[in-house]
Amino acid sequence: MGQIDTEDSIDVIQEDGESIDIPEELPLLPVRDIVVFNHMVLPLFVGRDRSVRAVDTAMAKDRLLLLATQRKSSVENPKPDEIFAVGTVAVILRMLKLPDGRAKLLVQGLGKARIAEYTEKKPFYQVKIEKIVEEQAEEMSLETEALMRNVCEQGVKILELRGELSSDVGAILHSIDDPIRLADLVASNLLLKTEDAQALLEMNNPVQKLHRVNDLLSKELEVSAIQAKIQSHAREEISKTQREYFLREEMRAIHKELGDTDERAKEVSEYRKKIRRAKMSKEAEKEAGKQLKRLDQMHPDAAEASIVRTYLDWLVEVPWSKSTKDVLDVKKAQGVLDEDHFDLEKVKDRILEYLSVRKLNKAMKGPILCFVGPPGVGKTSLGRSIARAMNRKFFRISLGGVRDEAEIRGHRRTYIGALPGRILQGLKQCGKNNPVFMMDEVDKIGADFRGDPAAALLEVLDPEQNVSFSDHYLNVPFDLSKVMFITTANLADPIPSALRDRMEIIELSGYTEEEKLFIAQKFLIPRQIKDNGITRKHINMGLKAVRKIISEYTLEAGLRNLEREIATICRKVARKVAEGEKGIFKVTCANLHRYLGVPKYLPELDQECHEIGVSTGLAWTQAGGEVLYVEASTMKGKGELTLTGQLGEVMQESARAAFSFARSHAKSLGFRANFYQDTDIHIHVPAGAIPKDGPSAGVTMAVALVSALSGRPVSRDIAMTGEITLRGRVLLVGGLKEKALAALRANVQKIIIPEKNKKDLVEIPSNIRRKVTFIPVSQMDQVLEIALHPKPRKKGPRAR
Repeated sequence: MGQIDTEDSIDVIQEDGESIDIPEELPLLPVRDIVVFNHMVLPLFVGRDRSVRAVDTAMAKDRLLLLATQRKSSVENPKPDEIFAVGTVAVILRMLKLPDGRAKLLVQGLGKARIAEYTEKKPFYQVKIEKIVEEQAEEMSLETEALMRNVCEQGVKILELRGELSSDVGAILHSIDDPIRLADLVASNLLLKTEDAQALLEMNNPVQKLHRVNDLLSKELEVSAIQAKIQSHAREEISKTQREYFLREEMRAIHKELGDTDERAKEVSEYRKKIRRAKMSKEAEKEAGKQLKRLDQMHPDAAEASIVRTYLDWLVEVPWSKSTKDVLDVKKAQGVLDEDHFDLEKVKDRILEYLSVRKLNKAMKGPILCFVGPPGVGKTSLGRSIARAMNRKFFRISLGGVRDEAEIRGHRRTYIGALPGRILQGLKQCGKNNPVFMMDEVDKIGADFRGDPAAALLEVLDPEQNVSFSDHYLNVPFDLSKVMFITTANLADPIPSALRDRMEIIELSGYTEEEKLFIAQKFLIPRQIKDNGITRKHINMGLKAVRKIISEYTLEAGLRNLEREIATICRKVARKVAEGEKGIFKVTCANLHRYLGVPKYLPELDQECHEIGVSTGLAWTQAGGEVLYVEASTMKGKGELTLTGQLGEVMQESARAAFSFARSHAKSLGFRANFYQDTDIHIHVPAGAIPKDGPSAGVTMAVALVSALSGRPVSRDIAMTGEITLRGRVLLVGGLKEKALAALRANVQKIIIPEKNKKDLVEIPSNIRRKVTFIPVSQMDQVLEIALHPKPRKKGPRAR
């Protein structure tokens, strides 16, 4: 091992015999990507301010400095712990100042030294050094001589393989009789990694150092041999390529003489580059190469050439391997969703669950979600928010009225004007293969002689099949598993069962008045103020005014009409501002009619009293829940049952079941058992222009019918829903939350529901349950007891 000398100076003898006295302290010059060995002469470019100052200091004194290698070459200003402790003392032989402030040096290594202490750190590193005296071989053993000879021979072979061998180099190598000097010389000329070169520098035993150099030479010899073989093969390939090049040039010249231009070769070359950059699947790349070969052999003006070009354009532009990086920060995603949408906790939880699993399992396939709810509740905008929360691209298509299967799968290339389906068109437009892909109105897909688009969607929306989705136009598999598909529908029933089975259905019900009020204040009013070019300084819309807009100018589950009414007010204010009127315009309940006209909807229950033969039912439509009034009247006749109001088959059957129930229970209900022989009954559901159907109006019809026959009035503040059997049982219905919201909008405080629907009350928000009383029943007798008032007494003759 080397010995550390503690003397104040180090005497080094240069080759010309002159002795250089090396001081105990020297400027430090950190170097990158190179380790300087003893006796090594090399040029250095110095550009860092600290390094330039160190060189200037050395030149002003004795031209000596310590060269030590940085541990990481990327560090611009290395700290002491980022510099190797062992370096080489070097003398500056020449220096040239460059115009840009840098310096070019020629230095020679004099001896190894270790950094003992950093005495100064600014404006440059000044270090205290300890010399390292390398061991000298006492006598030349056979092993040492063999090692030296082997090192020389391997060095000569490497230079020969590199084509750098000259007679002088071989003579110099064989003339060195000092093992340390030979090891340093060979090591300085090898292309070593910084760590390996530094380890060699720190070794002091000559035999060990020679062994290490010999090992590195053996490895380098193998690498050089392989490199030489590769270069030889490359030269052969180049010769072959040059021959082909000359032949192609001759062919190009011939084609030019024949009138063919060189544009075709350029076009083919451009397509070949695009195919390589697209990083498509093996099947697609094989098909692209096949079509490109066909294009190369076609005449440029051939009719089929344009078809092949269009096909190749689609192949290279579809995002086979381009993806956006998902933002998997669950809290940040929750903040984005809360910022864009109020409530909708069930949907938000499902998206955050997906992001959480995606964070733990990178290979998870995208979910297939279906948002079912009335118009205007935020299904489409929720898809945009999901894309923004995940940092993905967003693309939307509408499937309403689509009847052609080719809209999904594309047309076959045999047809003129053929194109891929809307799935691949959307991916191409996005430019990424993992967007949030929204398909609106999936419940309104049609089917005719051109095929069934819903059946084509089965492959798209099945995670097990869409890994290799095949479009008729491209005719090669494309991986859709990274796409997050979201479909929307107003009702789940029209969706084919096979397609519905592949999707996770999440229901979005309508909003309560309080929720609409909050959304209007936070989202709708600020947006419309901005869209109409006015500010908060121009308009002041009070809470009472907004509440009146909700209750008297809109009647909906969603928010579209509410936003339209707010937009109308903002437009009128914008007009006043544009005409030069000053001040802030206050919108109140008193002046609301000046902006929106007379109220469009009046709460009907406020205008009615307890009536005979009129019951209040609740329906579930595409627009959410609605209040439905059923009227029943009796008159002398022959026992006919008349049904009006555009009732569907299901509602007509419910009316007949209610009629049969009334006949079978006539005695217990308090009217004649043979009423049907001389009494005609007319059941009517108002709004006759609107078709109605559904399985939840049986109870309402039965109450109206019994009320008309018995003369007992129906309570005006009770609504009801449920289907009836001939035995008087009340059956389960759906859409309870939507119906409850409709009752709340109509100021109904009590709702009669089937006993089996008690489980659905958990899904209804607590603020609705606080305002509405739900009365579960299982038999029709219970319904009649709750809904009907006693028969009013006839007033007697007035006493005189």
